[in-house]
Amino acid sequence: MKRVFSLTEKSLLGYPIHYAWQRNLGNYIAVTGVDHTVKIYDRHGQKKDEINLPGVCFALDWDKDGNALAMVADKSSSIYMWDPNTCKTSQLDSGMRDQMSFLLWSKAGSLLAVGTSKGSLLIYNLQTSRKVPVLGKHTKRVTCGCWSSQNLLALGSEDKMITVSNQEGDTIRQTSVRMDPSDIQFSVMKTDERASAGESTVSVVVGRKTLFLFNLNDPDNPIELAFQPRYGTIVSHKWYGDGYIMIGFSHGFFVVISTHMREIGQELFQAHNHKDSLTSIAISQSLGKAASCGDNVIKIHDLTELKEMYAIINLDDETKGLDTLSWTDDGQLLAVSTQRGSLNVFLTKLPVLGDTCGTKIAYLTSLLEVTVANNVDGELPITVSVEVEPNFVAVGQYHLAVGMNNRAWFYALTPNGVEKLMDMEYLGSVANMCLNSDYAAALFEGKVQLHVIENKDEDAQEERETRLFPASDDKCRILCHALTGDFLIYATNTGLIKFFYLEDWQYVNEYRHSVSIRKIFPDATGTTLVLIDEKTEGFVYCPLNDNLYEIPNFSPTIKGILWENWRMDRSVFVAYDDDKLYTYVFHKDTIQGSKVIFAGGTKLPFSHKPVLLHNGDLTCQTQSGKLNNINLSTHSFLGSTGDAGATELKQMLTQALMLRRFSDAWDLCKTLNDQLGWNELARACLHHMEVEFAIRVYRTIGNVGMVMSLEQIKGIEDHNLLAGHLAMFAGDFNLAQDLYLASGSPAAALEMRRDLQHWDSALQLAKRLAPDQIPFISKEYAMQLEFTGDYVNALAHYEKGITGDNKFQEHDETCLAGVARMSIRMGDIRRGVNQALKHPSRSLKKDCGAILESMKQLTEAAQLYEKGQYFDKAASVYIRCKNWAKVGELLPHVSSPKIHLQYAKAKEADGKYKEAVFAYENAKDWDNVIRISLDHLNNPEKAVSIVKETQSLEGAKMVARFFLRLGDYGSAIQFLVLSKCNDEAFQLAQQHNQMEIYADIIGSENTSNEDYQSIALYFEGEKKHFQAGKFFLLCGQYQRALQHFIKCPITEDNLAIEMAIETVGRAKDDLLTTQLIDFLMGEKDGMPKDAKYLFRLYMALKQYREAARTAIIIAREEQSAGNYRNAHDVLFSMYTELKAQKIKIPSEMATNLMILHSYILVKIHVKRGDHMKGARMLIRVANNISKFPSHIVPILTSTVIECHRAGLKNSAFSFAAMLMRPEYRNKIDIKYKKKIEAMVRRHDSTEIEEENTPCPFCSFQLPECELLCPGCKNNLPYCIATGRHMVKENWCVCAHCGFSALHSEFISLLETETTCPMCSEPLSANQLKRVEDCTEYLKQEQEE
Repeated sequence: MKRVFSLTEKSLLGYPIHYAWQRNLGNYIAVTGVDHTVKIYDRHGQKKDEINLPGVCFALDWDKDGNALAMVADKSSSIYMWDPNTCKTSQLDSGMRDQMSFLLWSKAGSLLAVGTSKGSLLIYNLQTSRKVPVLGKHTKRVTCGCWSSQNLLALGSEDKMITVSNQEGDTIRQTSVRMDPSDIQFSVMKTDERASAGESTVSVVVGRKTLFLFNLNDPDNPIELAFQPRYGTIVSHKWYGDGYIMIGFSHGFFVVISTHMREIGQELFQAHNHKDSLTSIAISQSLGKAASCGDNVIKIHDLTELKEMYAIINLDDETKGLDTLSWTDDGQLLAVSTQRGSLNVFLTKLPVLGDTCGTKIAYLTSLLEVTVANNVDGELPITVSVEVEPNFVAVGQYHLAVGMNNRAWFYALTPNGVEKLMDMEYLGSVANMCLNSDYAAALFEGKVQLHVIENKDEDAQEERETRLFPASDDKCRILCHALTGDFLIYATNTGLIKFFYLEDWQYVNEYRHSVSIRKIFPDATGTTLVLIDEKTEGFVYCPLNDNLYEIPNFSPTIKGILWENWRMDRSVFVAYDDDKLYTYVFHKDTIQGSKVIFAGGTKLPFSHKPVLLHNGDLTCQTQSGKLNNINLSTHSFLGSTGDAGATELKQMLTQALMLRRFSDAWDLCKTLNDQLGWNELARACLHHMEVEFAIRVYRTIGNVGMVMSLEQIKGIEDHNLLAGHLAMFAGDFNLAQDLYLASGSPAAALEMRRDLQHWDSALQLAKRLAPDQIPFISKEYAMQLEFTGDYVNALAHYEKGITGDNKFQEHDETCLAGVARMSIRMGDIRRGVNQALKHPSRSLKKDCGAILESMKQLTEAAQLYEKGQYFDKAASVYIRCKNWAKVGELLPHVSSPKIHLQYAKAKEADGKYKEAVFAYENAKDWDNVIRISLDHLNNPEKAVSIVKETQSLEGAKMVARFFLRLGDYGSAIQFLVLSKCNDEAFQLAQQHNQMEIYADIIGSENTSNEDYQSIALYFEGEKKHFQAGKFFLLCGQYQRALQHFIKCPITEDNLAIEMAIETVGRAKDDLLTTQLIDFLMGEKDGMPKDAKYLFRLYMALKQYREAARTAIIIAREEQSAGNYRNAHDVLFSMYTELKAQKIKIPSEMATNLMILHSYILVKIHVKRGDHMKGARMLIRVANNISKFPSHIVPILTSTVIECHRAGLKNSAFSFAAMLMRPEYRNKIDIKYKKKIEAMVRRHDSTEIEEENTPCPFCSFQLPECELLCPGCKNNLPYCIATGRHMVKENWCVCAHCGFSALHSEFISLLETETTCPMCSEPLSANQLKRVEDCTEYLKQEQEE
């Protein structure tokens, strides 16, 4: 609370002092002390007048209008009157001889009551100057009194009597009290029903201890209320509200009671407001506040919520304590006198005056002080002291104006401070003023004066300095106005809004409303404004397109509008009344056009006046001259969202989208991380035509289709076309159509309806926009109608769709096909069938056939199927008609087994078995073919071949029965087994001694172990060891199987030994293995068996090392016998097996394989005529001639001949000399003997040098047929095509056996050969791939 002024005891001359505020206006306070003067001060503490009295002033009071101050003084029988308008004092003779002791003006009229020390009364009428003396009203001094609103006067006197008189002085009621009365008041007691309209209760404090309530309507039953002694004595009491009394007690207590009879005596509220003492209480009904003073503190409570302390004022310098409190009628000022004799006046309620320009606020902070603040831009507030108490304030970009009545003072707001510019008088009392950077516009008496604030340009045209609106010839009255940076805007009682453009100094726009306009509120640019008309309806007006938009849910109590000042969100505005704020958004660009949306409401705290809205933060002015900020509930998303739950976040998202705050909505969606939220944001972007932002959202949620669609349309400048596309994407197709039709591309509406298959709408649009499209739309529509079953309309539209133009032949054919189908559906079968038969489409015939078939028109259906070459369908329908002749004609074209089957059955019934068999064959019904072949056609060969081919169980049984009847048991057994009747077959075989046939048959079938065991036991009984062993092996009884195989007599093919090896291999049993090895070694019968069986045994047992040793022995034997190919194959198979099992290959095996392979290569090269390669391989073989004992001489002879042919004369001589040895000489073939002898006699030492190639390991150069590298001592891998050692750069491998070969040589070899020389598998040149990195092959070679 701000102290306005203080009057010290020096100026008032001591305690006690009395004072009274001017009623109604509160402009003056009259104060008197112990001296003989009454001083009059204005509300700012300036002394206006001083009245000298003959003695100390006993009483003073203002009349109800504040137009007269009455005073009475000691030692005088006169009444003194002071007129505040003329500041003159007049003296009125009371005509009373007694000393005046009491004085009080009426609440309701101009009546003054004056009481004397002897109990007399004078009633004086100020208007008529009539005096009514009433002598002896009381017997003693009149001490207190009160007027009622009905001009009844209650008086209290030291004679302990209370009288109630009328304005003529007649006593109406009187009552006595026990002690001295004081503080008398009129009011209305709280009752259930009002007994009388006026104030009927008098309340009096009696003896400062009790409260006496005297009801004029019930004078015999007064109420006297006593209070707790600890409260002290009653200081004062005040009535307020609906019959409530507030009482202050001397010990600092503050109590509220109700006067309702049911509540009387109950304390509704009690507070110990002051520690030591309470001296006064006061209530301001207009302010809704109650104050109490005591000690050196004033405490102010809110009447609506007494527990809330509104304010506390400490007067620390008042050590003697405070005295009395008094409020002005308007509640603006609170005066408190002190026991030291001083008076303090505090500002409790300021006129809420303020104005804004952008984010700058000018507001009244004291009666003579205006503060200019800009908290948004962080500027320091500027305080401006003004000369008069203003009743309007206006602020511009660089100026401040304050004014009162018809006068305004202008101040310049400069960086250096405040500079007073000028004061201006207007032609009437200013109702409102607006400023911009250059101009001021004042509204008075229905006119607006626009004038320059500072005339900086001396040469400026005089006419632009000031102008009065409206023009003199215009009879309208201006009711409201506004000034923006560019425009003066005003509205009149005739409903006209005019825009005056300051730059061009002329009107640029006007709008006529249906009724007069009370208030206008433009946004910062002046391009959008809110107007409130005399019906209290609100609208948004856009002068750019001259459109008016109604504001929804607009309260009739709205006091004003504030536009959002945050530059990113200028479309939001707030409407406010006394207790609520309504947030609205003007959606200017949406697919539905412009409209105003109600976003939500916010409670406005009591006595707050909104002045500025910035980014959802509302700045309000309070009665105490301060600014307070309120966050709008519609902008809650601008606060912290960290602690918000999912539901709150969704509400915030809805708010953000409603306010078009897409960036904030984006952040909320990221926090929420919910697909529904993203979809909502995307839809809102489409609605507000924010295409780029919508693309960003759809890209985030992965909606590729929408991103691509929006990318295609984002560059469209035609507003309606773009809006139409967006409405279509949003699913509002009717709106999209309207927008398309309003755009420059109305055909888009037709295209959309066609895409949506809204054919009715599409046809309507086509009539207007594209008549040539009607046939095509009709066809599409007909197809849809046909699908939904509306055949009548479908037929009509198909007929409409026929163009008759050859260019659209395919289209016409579709329509004609539709006509055919619909005609049949509608029952016009002849027309439909004829149309279908003429039509080239096969599928139409099928469709029409199906329709006819469903309608039971079988003959026509079959006819159409046949014509359409749907032979299966046609035959099926002919069968239903029993038209077998037609079925027979169609049968060669029919593929359906079902039809063939039906036909076959019909022919069989007719006894035509050959035709029936043919039809059954076509139907793949083999059992019936077999049955008729056996039963009717006596053709068992055909039945047997079918059973063998189809493996039919039922057919096999039939054939078996047939052979059984003929006595062919072997065939019967075979077919019984085939039909899975193994038990019957076994019994038949036993009965007719055909077990061997049964065994042969069953041995090749998937048969159970029990069946095999039965056969084995049978053969065991018959001493047929081989068969017994074979079937014991099949049923897994390996021990018994081996015993039988060993018992078998030895045959040429030794099949029993092979089976024994297989048995042991399967059994994996050491005991059986030992038994078989003993048998093979001849331990039992003294006859060792061929080593190859031992080798096979080891292979079957996967004992590869033993198998390898055995293989070397076998190969050696084969070699000795001259079977070199067999020896080669044994070693090769063993080599590959060991390699597969990753077992190291014995060097002897590898060497023997290499020598044998070299020998095999000789024949290949000699056959190809490559004598050099043949000679080199023969030299290698001849150097190991001991490994070929059977063919020493032939091999040496071949070596000599090939070396001679190849030009290796020295080598030929060496081997020829070897042949001349006595043991070989006589064995030389006669053909060659002389030639060889001649060679020995004539020694020719010439020899072609062998080429050198690098070692694949160390690159050492060595002869190409050398397989041991002298450089790195490695055995070198050899080429299977030439026998030479391998070279890194020319490496390949056989696709089958994996052996290495020189790539170029192998390809050359395969030109004449078709198999691999090593593994003998078929091979072609394109199967060979050159190996770029041969490291792994060299590694394998080293490991081996």
